[in-house]
Amino acid sequence: MPAKSNTSPLADELLIDAEPMEPRALHRGREALWLLLALILVAINLRPALSSLAPVLRQVQTSLDLNSTAAGLLTTLPVLCLGLFAPLATRLAQRHGTERIVLRALLFLACGILLRGLLGSIGLFAGTLMAGGSIGVIGVLLPGIVKREFPDSADIMTGVYTMALCFGAALAAGATVPLTRVFDSWPLALSFWALPAVLAAIAWRPQMRRSHPHAAIKISNAPLWRNRLAWQVTLYMGLQSSLAYCVFGWLAVILQDRGVNTVASGLIVSASIMVQLISALGAPWLATRHRDQRPMIAIVLALTLAGLLGCLYAPADTLMIWAVILGLGQGGTFSMALSLIVLRTPDASTAARLSVMAQGIGYTLASLGPLLLGLVHEVTHGWNAAGWLFTGIVLTAFMAGMGAGRQGHVLSSQSR
Repeated sequence: MPAKSNTSPLADELLIDAEPMEPRALHRGREALWLLLALILVAINLRPALSSLAPVLRQVQTSLDLNSTAAGLLTTLPVLCLGLFAPLATRLAQRHGTERIVLRALLFLACGILLRGLLGSIGLFAGTLMAGGSIGVIGVLLPGIVKREFPDSADIMTGVYTMALCFGAALAAGATVPLTRVFDSWPLALSFWALPAVLAAIAWRPQMRRSHPHAAIKISNAPLWRNRLAWQVTLYMGLQSSLAYCVFGWLAVILQDRGVNTVASGLIVSASIMVQLISALGAPWLATRHRDQRPMIAIVLALTLAGLLGCLYAPADTLMIWAVILGLGQGGTFSMALSLIVLRTPDASTAARLSVMAQGIGYTLASLGPLLLGLVHEVTHGWNAAGWLFTGIVLTAFMAGMGAGRQGHVLSSQSR
């Protein structure tokens, strides 16, 4: 005779129902881990198209006979595209699904990077336009995905995402000049950065099978344009980004004009961006331990200004020290900007809308930074006056950050 069960029928039924739970939980854990890996690979590709150009900008100018104005436009164009294409992101996501648009944008990014090395000046500018637009679309959608998929650890995940982004920027800044020597061609060196974008697209492809009740982020009609806190977050995002793109576009050139050779200038910029990994994760983690984020915003902005002024005016043998200080500041300023989008919103829908506003308007504003820096150099025939520009941007970012760092949500009555 079969052994009699010592449990009640109800308990047996519960045990039967519980048996598949562990495999299901394990499957969900694997999906979350793969999503995290895919997000990191995507984030790595959001800056190489921007940071890879500056170390070889002088070679590009000489080869294509570009004047300083054209070079300034080349550094400004992708940043402008980040802002102009940001509002398009949510419309595309609503129509086709967020994951699908991220995949298509990655492939478009790879094509744009490849095009930069072809067809001379036309290919360079057209490819830069494509790359900037693709990055603008992806950058808007990722914060909403983070808020949706990791709601209980959005601050830490934002730091991880920012670390990956900084790593990609540092890698491209440091490796492009050596790649130019390996390939004996700056077009091939710039085109090389299409490969990581293709790899990220392959890693992201399984997300097409993920089932979400809202595959595309839903956009509500609650107003943000009249919300003071939303504007403070937007201005902080744009102003700190303008400094970042000044560094991506011009710091290597500034160092070269101060007597640093091309390889060393690329390595210094790469080191500055690489140390951003520390503050990119540390700043949001420390800031979210308190009721508001104003003290951390003040600290990272002060480090950023000190590093910028040091790179302009300090003795040449101390440039690496000041570049590290700059990196610690800028890693924190950018990760705090992304964290504010998450922290100042109550849900994924509002986070997506604030992301569109902050990045759309913010990056359009940020594009003025490298353009103005190029004009300052064109007019003064040097970099000494750039310190005034950097100081003005940092002080304005500080004022916006003191408002954006206060506890609250953009749709609450306290923030209107």
